[in-house]
Amino acid sequence: MENTDIKDGIILIPDFSGFTEFVFNTKLYTGEYIVRQLLSTLIDLNDEYFEISEIEGDAILFYRYDEKPSYQKISKMMRNMQSAFTRKVKELSTSLSTAIDLSLKFIVHYGKFSQYKIGNFKKLYGKTIVEAHQMLKNGLAENPSYVLFSNSFLENSRNDENDFNSEKKHHPEVGVIHYFET
Repeated sequence: MENTDIKDGIILIPDFSGFTEFVFNTKLYTGEYIVRQLLSTLIDLNDEYFEISEIEGDAILFYRYDEKPSYQKISKMMRNMQSAFTRKVKELSTSLSTAIDLSLKFIVHYGKFSQYKIGNFKKLYGKTIVEAHQMLKNGLAENPSYVLFSNSFLENSRNDENDFNSEKKHHPEVGVIHYFET
């Protein structure tokens, strides 16, 4: 058995709201083109700050090993991703003459996780990864566009703000989570 390298890091998951309905209501080729364009926009704005573990449907699992992540840097990156996503949706709606009813939500979590390889794939493993995925199922469906920070991320990040002006909610698996509508 090989040694596992366990490190502290950030998990960032941008995820589309409205994706299931979009897939069922959009022609295959058109839908695939739109999703590819939107995912590419988010990946380009990452500017290699995060590594990509996987892309699944409408979500990207970004990660970065970092002992003291910057709240400001992550928040700015998400604001830029949100703006670019919104612009791209408008651009594609116009150029394809179709309504695109998709919005963007973000999950930000922090904790220990490891990485292993299978063939050419790098997979992340650990409780932190499972918790980040559980945070996607958070009961905020009525808010199609938001940022959700785990308490773990806020407690471990460098930040200049004592009051995050967030709504707090208790998540059964993760504990307190903070969310901001975007």
